[in-house]
Amino acid sequence: MQMKHYYKYIILIAAALTFVACKSNNSDGELNDSQKLELLDIKLEKTPNDAALLAERARILLNLGRAKDAVYDANRAVDLKPDKVEYRMLQADACFANGNADDSYKALTEAERLDPDNTEVHLKMGEITFYSRDYERSLRCLTKVTEKEPDNRTALFMKGFIYKERGDTAEAVILLRKVCDLYPDYEPAFEELGVLYATRQNPMAQEYLTTALTLEPNNTNAMYSLAMYHQDRQEMDEAEGLYRRMLDVNSNSADAWHNLGYIELTFYHDYARAITYFDSALASDPSHQAALQNRQLAEEMLKQ
Repeated sequence: MQMKHYYKYIILIAAALTFVACKSNNSDGELNDSQKLELLDIKLEKTPNDAALLAERARILLNLGRAKDAVYDANRAVDLKPDKVEYRMLQADACFANGNADDSYKALTEAERLDPDNTEVHLKMGEITFYSRDYERSLRCLTKVTEKEPDNRTALFMKGFIYKERGDTAEAVILLRKVCDLYPDYEPAFEELGVLYATRQNPMAQEYLTTALTLEPNNTNAMYSLAMYHQDRQEMDEAEGLYRRMLDVNSNSADAWHNLGYIELTFYHDYARAITYFDSALASDPSHQAALQNRQLAEEMLKQ
């Protein structure tokens, strides 16, 4: 059974790429965000229509996780200074953080109208449409970025991921290998490329997935893909070791428990032990259909 592929990198991009303002380094003597917010509140009581102060407060509110309030301040800043690209992009950040990708994209469309050659605007447009799985539009935006910045890591990675999702694995491999070559510390690219190779049973899978695990030792997605690669090659010791490593990271991994049971069921024919593993899988995820079906099969085999 293949593990459910969660859109890890879509979530990663949505949460961590360029939408939310960077939190300040709260070094000694520097005000934290809550203190900065108090000062901005006082200043805005005196000058409530100061667009720069409103924009600054919107950024602080984003840092504090108050997206709805940030949208209000960002909108006011845009109303006061509608031709300022920076405020349109801030408005997009706030709308996206508040869960409204459509309004975020509209704000970026206005920013693009004001500054058609702004690469950061195109990258954010590509990110939003990527997150929404509007891959055609995302590719158009990301291509505008790579035409000006051929080595842009984010744009290259997202384009590679999109090609993989669309089934163009050859183009996906080219782009992801370029990211790996340019950015040898960027773990997501090594994982995605390793997964692609693993689905083909290409020996390169082991190299890329092992590198991903070197960069991020607790990456259970990479562990699972590498375990499945070994399992498909009948290398059960390696596969079992990786499933148990997954359980060290997350003892409730239903997929790891199930696959340990599957190995006992089909390879070692230890049906009683297989049932204990399937029980653990079902305890972690009662809706795990493969664990339920294979548990029934193991019971049938015990009864002959």
